[in-house]
Amino acid sequence: MRLYGTDVASRLLLGTAQYPSPAVLAEAVKSSGTGIITVSLRRETAEGSGAGFWDGLRDTGCRILPNTAGCHTVQEAVTTAHMARELFDTDWIKLEVIGHADTLQPDVFGLVEAARILSADGFKVFPYTTEDLVVGERLLEAGCELLMPWGAPIGSGQGLRNPDGLRAMRAHFAGVPLIVDAGIGRPSDATQAMELGMDAVLLNTAVAKAGDPAAMARAMALAVEAGRAGYLADPMERRDMAVPSTPVLGLAELNMTETA
Repeated sequence: MRLYGTDVASRLLLGTAQYPSPAVLAEAVKSSGTGIITVSLRRETAEGSGAGFWDGLRDTGCRILPNTAGCHTVQEAVTTAHMARELFDTDWIKLEVIGHADTLQPDVFGLVEAARILSADGFKVFPYTTEDLVVGERLLEAGCELLMPWGAPIGSGQGLRNPDGLRAMRAHFAGVPLIVDAGIGRPSDATQAMELGMDAVLLNTAVAKAGDPAAMARAMALAVEAGRAGYLADPMERRDMAVPSTPVLGLAELNMTETA
């Protein structure tokens, strides 16, 4: 997978919030095999994680993808992105502009505006968006080179609520990297996303809140790998009726002749 000119080995991106401890987080990151971890600058600063938390993230050896989680306006998101670039020395930014407090649905109007501002300022924008095709077109026009449609509301674990919409995105944006972001709750959800042709999956809560985060991280990694392999294998289409798997041609026939 290639994102903004950078080769990425793992198709699983992992968030770093809500883990019981830094040690548990580190073990989950290791088990996942991920090469990219996301971190919310606003959330961690508010919680007072301090320099030790940032050092722990760097020690994982993963590329850090800061995000603007918690931002509800264009100005908030743009300001947070600039702070993240200074702190982490990266021009990668996962852009979130939240429009609805309950569902955490993106404000797609503010998202496109913020993406245009940040792209013009040299940022490599990873936009958290919906599966709307028109919004996707506007984000690409604004300078984004990939799209991150949601599977379901953040932290809900509902899986893919609109697989047909994601399938339509894959067909419409054939050459654009698509990363399902938010809503993944189980390994089967991750597999389904990859079987639809998504390029990667970004998840957080499903691992952080699992009884064994490291084991779940490993399960998610395997699920992503299996889903990708299945997609590349070109799976059969679903059928409305049964079709015998054993051919009829060549089977022995029993002829009953009537005797007097």
